[in-house]
Amino acid sequence: MLSYYLKLPYNTTILPTRGENLVPNRVRNVNVKAYVKIYGLEGDKDLKFLLDGGNLVKIRSGSWQKSRFFRLQEDCETLSYDSQKILKKIKTYSINEIESVRKGRESEGLNKHTDPCDEDRCFSIIFNDRKKNLDLMAASPEEADQWVNSLEKVIGNMRNLDHQQKSEHWIISCMRKADKNGDNMMSLKEVKHFLRQINVEVSDAYAEDIFKKCDESNSGTLEGPEIKLFYSLLTKREEIDVIYGKYAKTDKQMSAADLLEFLQKEQRQVVTIEEALRLISKYEVDPVAKENKQMTKDGFLMYLHREEGFILNPAHKPLYQDMNQPLNHYYISSSHNTYLMEDQLKGPSSTEAYIKALLKSCRCVELDCWDGVNGEPVIYHGYTLTSKVLFKDVIQAIKNYAFKTSDYPVILSLENHCTLEQQKLMAHYLISILGDALLTKPLGKTVPTSLPSPEELKGKILVKGKRLNKLDAAFNHNVITEDETVSEEDEAADVTKENGQKPKSKSKIKLAKELSDIVIYCKSVHFNSFEHSRDNQSCYEMASFKESKAFHLAEASGTAFMHHNMDKLSRIYPAGSRTDSSNYNPVPMWNVGCQIVALNFQTPCKEMYLNQGRFLPNGFCGYILKPEFQRDPSSQFHPNKLTKGPWLKKKNFHIMVISAQQLPKLNKNKEKSIVDPLVKVEIHGVPADNGKKETHHINNNGFNPMWNQHFKFEISVPDLAILQFVVEDYDAASQNDFIGQYCLPLTSVQNGYRHVPLLTKRGDPISSARLFVHLMLLDAQ
Repeated sequence: MLSYYLKLPYNTTILPTRGENLVPNRVRNVNVKAYVKIYGLEGDKDLKFLLDGGNLVKIRSGSWQKSRFFRLQEDCETLSYDSQKILKKIKTYSINEIESVRKGRESEGLNKHTDPCDEDRCFSIIFNDRKKNLDLMAASPEEADQWVNSLEKVIGNMRNLDHQQKSEHWIISCMRKADKNGDNMMSLKEVKHFLRQINVEVSDAYAEDIFKKCDESNSGTLEGPEIKLFYSLLTKREEIDVIYGKYAKTDKQMSAADLLEFLQKEQRQVVTIEEALRLISKYEVDPVAKENKQMTKDGFLMYLHREEGFILNPAHKPLYQDMNQPLNHYYISSSHNTYLMEDQLKGPSSTEAYIKALLKSCRCVELDCWDGVNGEPVIYHGYTLTSKVLFKDVIQAIKNYAFKTSDYPVILSLENHCTLEQQKLMAHYLISILGDALLTKPLGKTVPTSLPSPEELKGKILVKGKRLNKLDAAFNHNVITEDETVSEEDEAADVTKENGQKPKSKSKIKLAKELSDIVIYCKSVHFNSFEHSRDNQSCYEMASFKESKAFHLAEASGTAFMHHNMDKLSRIYPAGSRTDSSNYNPVPMWNVGCQIVALNFQTPCKEMYLNQGRFLPNGFCGYILKPEFQRDPSSQFHPNKLTKGPWLKKKNFHIMVISAQQLPKLNKNKEKSIVDPLVKVEIHGVPADNGKKETHHINNNGFNPMWNQHFKFEISVPDLAILQFVVEDYDAASQNDFIGQYCLPLTSVQNGYRHVPLLTKRGDPISSARLFVHLMLLDAQ
């Protein structure tokens, strides 16, 4: 791809351009063709539409709706428009930052500030981080469709690029930025600028040395093949050369037998020669080598950068677990205060927060319901300054997005503070908006003795809340005709005012029959003791625990807590004192089998990294089957007091942190801001297994730092262990800055030489950035 880019003639005409503030057409056309080639979109009409650009109305409020010229820049990954701000004439957005493009008036802004008759002309661009949505309106429905379809195609192509393509795309972008005068040649000064662009600081002497090696024509600039040579020297992976050289025993290439030896010895895979031949057929790029059933170094690198070479076992990426066990046999990805975008004292409430959580496969969301004006129930954090959002708008958002990422059931955890009339309206909205998706009666014909499975509840939405009677009433026609009083939810009773005082509300509330009747498998009850629950609690009755109480029970009565969770659901929620919406460690709760471990999804933090890692396998469906020893009634497992049992599988886990590639610059506005990366490796599981190791830091190199540091962890209960990598920018004077992270269950880790993709704080992929490690999980002697 890169050589193709370098050989393009200057007079190549690709696509016409419109708009102002564009780079010269000659340079733009050369750059466009290079990127189009990488994407495989030559001649594509949708890409041409975006590169041409057009006018769209940008909508901020009812009074602020202004026309702007939008277009895709020549790198095919930057959307821009002409800003009216004096100091910033062009506003840009990276395609990599876009989470989704939504057709219609589905954002809060468009829903509030546009007319329903303009539905077909509206669309929103939603970003991964806290960046505000772009709410836009096209001149016609056809043009809106064109924008949405074209953007989705480019976003999809960007996400489907392999690592090598992403790497080349990124390097070409950096070269383009370094080529200040747009002459497609690189002077020594531009080479130095380019090196800083790719996050590596070198001495002037080294830069001059590499420049002279590549400037074979002695012209004082690099062009054509000289830039390709420069690229080859820059991207040389010494660690890959060593590994490949050890096993390339057949005319300095890997035969199928050589590759099989590598797979068996290094990757510790139980495979046959057929698997080696399959990998050669799939990844070898040289047709002659492929014909000879051999793998070149380029093919080997391609294999290491694809699914088979990643740390996550590819067999665990799709849905692979038994989904026919009772609901309480699974960990369930769960959110607390789902409506909040920021802190829980004065932050905004939004339907967008529900959408983002559901799209991350969250399967239990929380709705704090209060009386609103004009008889309309609202959702917000009571007794605080957080903004309010209409209950019906939240239910509509849930209806639209509940099953976009996962087909498995969604639980609505209601915290009900409403009067009877508004409760009845809540029930009306739930039934009328959710329709057939809402579970309004038990699945069987008899009173259940165990909960249904996620498979049986596919596509269903369950309500968790108070119920006026036992579920038996649904079968024996024990009809209640009057609303009755019930105790508040445990969490509702814990709500405090901003000054920390308890509100003066009563501990009991009137419950509307209409709302009571749609609570089926998640009836909220107060927890007294494990013995009381065992003797009095039905399988569909569940308790909620504040984190402090849950941690105490897990520490003092771990085995009893685990047995409680074998046939009942438990929900854990953060303490009300976490006004900044921080999170507690979810791992000790999973260790005793708690299913609904609710976290503040709006807060990027270490605890959320762990949550994403826990639910990464099994098709990212939001449900993970608990280990068998947490489901077996005869089990005596206690995470804090390990005894012999099927859970005890002592392992030695060896990790070599070898290198990293293309780490992002943290301060892109400061050219000389180069990272000094280090890697933290942690194990989170039962207390005996928790551990942390850390590499030394590498000065001034985020492009290809190399550590070659070995760590060893002793693991007792691998079924509960989570492996976490965190890459940081070392700072001697203050706290290290975050660069990237990745988590996954130890049971889903592949042995051998593996690449580790890196994610942002919010769990979005960092394009091109990788760790390269060697992993070995061995039985302890």
